[in-house]
Amino acid sequence: MNDLDMVFKKGRFPNVALLYNYISKNQRFSKSAIPRCVQEFGVDWLVDFDAVLGQLFSSEEQMFAAADGYGKFAMRSMRLQVEFEKKLVYKSKTYAEAAAEVYFNEKHMMEEYLPGLLLSHYLWLHHYRQLRFFETSFMSSMAASNAQHFIEVGIGTGVYSSLVLRRLKSIYGTGFDISPSSKEFAEKQLDAYNVGDRYQVILRDITTDQLEQKVDWLICVEVLEHLEDPLSFLIGLKRNLAPGGKAFITAAVNAAHDDHIYLYRNADEVLDQLKEAGFILEQSFVGTAYKPSGLNVPVPEAVAFVVY
Repeated sequence: MNDLDMVFKKGRFPNVALLYNYISKNQRFSKSAIPRCVQEFGVDWLVDFDAVLGQLFSSEEQMFAAADGYGKFAMRSMRLQVEFEKKLVYKSKTYAEAAAEVYFNEKHMMEEYLPGLLLSHYLWLHHYRQLRFFETSFMSSMAASNAQHFIEVGIGTGVYSSLVLRRLKSIYGTGFDISPSSKEFAEKQLDAYNVGDRYQVILRDITTDQLEQKVDWLICVEVLEHLEDPLSFLIGLKRNLAPGGKAFITAAVNAAHDDHIYLYRNADEVLDQLKEAGFILEQSFVGTAYKPSGLNVPVPEAVAFVVY
């Protein structure tokens, strides 16, 4: 019996224990994810993740369905990454093609993509590190300034907006996305935390129908790599940032997936576009998914920037 089994045997963190046992029996390739996170982040991660699981899933069946979605999502990512390592390019695809294949495919979104992405924020080391960087570098500033409103462009699962609303009790938010499935998924998550009354999700394609209002706090997580022309998109975001406002903008680097179109090969390429769009860097973060298997083998990275 390992140390993690001993922790679970004492009845601590029952939700993580339940998920760990299920993944261990049904997804052997993902079995090491939870022990790896415990080793890296310790008890704080267990406390955090156990609370998330307990809040979002009201039954074992719901949790196991999400775990199944995560398994498919992770396996798909691994297969595409292996192919990318050989060719060093993403599969050629337009934004419209990716949207039809992924964002408007309700079955795929609700059963695989969104639950997989949700759990990856806690089970993938670089995703969880980025989430913590968001808290310390961006949310802390929001709290200190008594922020009243924020927007998130490309809400995905709603994890980032949810975190803001849970920690800052008087703030209101607006989220924009093109996917009806993302809207439904995020709203359910926000309702589970009883913060949905302070948030509105609007179905709108910001790449073609840009915002008009100026905002003080803007969040945009892993949208850039999904676009054909991220620079034009960033110029639009900068135009919407009020004087003195701040933005938290991230991208996936060398990370193959079905809907990843624009290939960033390093963090500097993202930063160069941010600067060209008119942003000024305050802080940055780079997190690698794992150690490379060999010399010059690309490894997925999460890169994040606090800019103004």
